[in-house]
Amino acid sequence: MKLNTKHSFTSAYHRFIKRGTSGITATSRVLPNFILIGTVRSGSTSLYYNICEHPSVLPAAYDEIGFFDSNFHLGLKWYQSMFPKKSTIEKIKNETKFAITGEDTPFYFWKEEVPKRIQNIIPKCKLITILRNPIDRAYSNYHLGKRSKRECLSFEDAIHQEMQRIEKGVKREHFDHNSSYLTKGLYSLQLKNWYDVFPKEKILVISTEELARNPFETMTKTYNFLELPKYKLMNPQQRKLEKYENMSVNTRNELINFFKPYNENLFKMINKKFDWDK
Repeated sequence: MKLNTKHSFTSAYHRFIKRGTSGITATSRVLPNFILIGTVRSGSTSLYYNICEHPSVLPAAYDEIGFFDSNFHLGLKWYQSMFPKKSTIEKIKNETKFAITGEDTPFYFWKEEVPKRIQNIIPKCKLITILRNPIDRAYSNYHLGKRSKRECLSFEDAIHQEMQRIEKGVKREHFDHNSSYLTKGLYSLQLKNWYDVFPKEKILVISTEELARNPFETMTKTYNFLELPKYKLMNPQQRKLEKYENMSVNTRNELINFFKPYNENLFKMINKKFDWDK
């Protein structure tokens, strides 16, 4: 990937000044073996730290790196500075017979340019997405907007406005909109973008609900997907939990009907059904 002069300066600043020693040693570091690609308000952080509990997994410098979307201009060496040194990987491999690293950026899921960028740079990378009942995901996202003072409408007014936008056709900018509570839950539209680039066997799709209900079984499936040595999760994570008032029954029923055709399309794509009709 080529950078213009302005981006080269920005990349150098972020790599050498902001990243310090990690930036200087970037060429001696690895790229990720897996990426948790989404989706927001669905428990991706908890899933990521569950994965990183495995003794053969080394975490990135921090979660939500965002290289393949908003930070792509910072360059590959900046991205590489986020991951362990090759020598550290070898040390863990000698201790556990296996070693991988990965990152978690849930915003990747709806970004059209991201799948091809990942395919071009790390084609062997495995991908994981965790999907939450889109009704609950929308309500959680709405309350995040309220807490950050980006949203002043009631939930009902906000989703009805969004429904009108969706009826006119879903466009790329709808996913990036602050109030895209429903649009981000149209998972089949977003997942198709990934299936157009990666074979289905390279993408693991799990639900927030199955992780919460059966954390040990779900993590065993995830470890197997990553071809990790057998390991039983010791400390299931529940990060970024929020509490707010219950959604009205009428609104929930309206959203069950709204999401139903989109959910059915998703279930056909992944050959699996989640219990989201309630």
